[in-house]
Amino acid sequence: MFQSLSDQLEKTFRNLRGVGRISEKNIADALREIRIALLEADVEFGVAKELIARVKDQSMGADVMKSIKPGEQIVKIFHDELAALLGGDHAPLDLNPPARILICGLNGAGKTTTSAKLANRLKREGRRPVLVACDLHRPAAIDQLAMLANQIDVPCFTPEPGSTDVVRVASDALAWAEARHGTVVIFDTAGRQEIDDRLIAELKRLHDFLQPRETLLVADAATGQQAVSVARHFDEAVGITGIVLTKLDGDARGGAALSMRAVTGKPVKYIGEGEKPDQLAEFHPGRMADRILGMGDIVGMVEQVAAKVNEGDAMRSMKRMQEGRFDFNDFLDQMRMIRNMGPLEGLLGMMPGFSKIKKQLPGGALDGSKLKRTEAIVLSMTPLERTRPEIIKGSRRQRIAAGSGTSLMEVNQLIRQFGDMRKLMKSPGKMKNLMRQMGGMSGMKDMMKGMGGGFPF
Repeated sequence: MFQSLSDQLEKTFRNLRGVGRISEKNIADALREIRIALLEADVEFGVAKELIARVKDQSMGADVMKSIKPGEQIVKIFHDELAALLGGDHAPLDLNPPARILICGLNGAGKTTTSAKLANRLKREGRRPVLVACDLHRPAAIDQLAMLANQIDVPCFTPEPGSTDVVRVASDALAWAEARHGTVVIFDTAGRQEIDDRLIAELKRLHDFLQPRETLLVADAATGQQAVSVARHFDEAVGITGIVLTKLDGDARGGAALSMRAVTGKPVKYIGEGEKPDQLAEFHPGRMADRILGMGDIVGMVEQVAAKVNEGDAMRSMKRMQEGRFDFNDFLDQMRMIRNMGPLEGLLGMMPGFSKIKKQLPGGALDGSKLKRTEAIVLSMTPLERTRPEIIKGSRRQRIAAGSGTSLMEVNQLIRQFGDMRKLMKSPGKMKNLMRQMGGMSGMKDMMKGMGGGFPF
């Protein structure tokens, strides 16, 4: 979402680093470019102006301008001020008993999906969440929540057909949740196309009855400054405690994420970066500032991988690699493991400097559809062929290509790359060199180019 802003900031700071001796004019020119980039990213005008003013005050000091690397110091100043603008430290949920969470927002922002994602996350953390459908105006929302709850195996209270009293529904739900020993109750409320008196009145009644620990506003980051305005209105009406920004995986400019805390005074607690139940992440201002400035988010990447990879399966696969017994069945398991982590571009985008490498990669290097085509090729092999790849010769390769709906060239390329990978695994010295390569972004670029423009999977 922040790619355009990141690119412009990277260009500006690169130019600043290249100046031997920094003057006030150099700083003023750089800050003007940054201000324009922030406004183009849909950051609220007053927020952008205040951020630039704070950076300017610190950058104009003699300690900075006469230092050995003034450009680096200005980057650090901007990073720290950006992190402060985003909220400083992560704001955790208040889950002290009775832990009740009220989810609110406009239609289309993703309230129902976010409710299920939050329940799924709390379940993984060892809590016993219960979902409650309180949108009495849209039966489809009740059905959707029930379906999502079933997918993540979380209890869900649904009101009787024709129910009109949301407070009565909430009261029945609390008793129902207590009987099932739920420790956190999440209420998915009704939305509207726009804020109106009826919506606010109903939400106030429900809020006053529940006295929730958390009132989270779900806001669509793609709507830009409208999302900030919505947050302000909901906060005035019911007093929100935090914000969940959705659709941060889209192509929108993302200024809402930068403006939200400064304008409302309420922290962004979570961000949604996809539709899957596990695609809800804690919002860490410092890490987000790192990502915007192209410094990556290694901690976030490790957390994402750890949450989606079965450690036992990964260790078994590693052992087979070390013993030289890695075959296409193991390859298929690893490929599916990687696919479960989400889009490769999103995962690799958390690595420092990846935005530079991405521009130099051949087209299709991160294309997720390649995973599906590769999986089709492996699934078209017989069990014997998967365990003994060396027997896959001419006629077998033609049969696999026809069965998988791919070309003979793609089959040949995969088998060749797989063979190269097995040779690497059998050579401890080469494996160490591979790991050293993977530690550097230039090594990753060379590896991907050498694999025909993408990963072998």
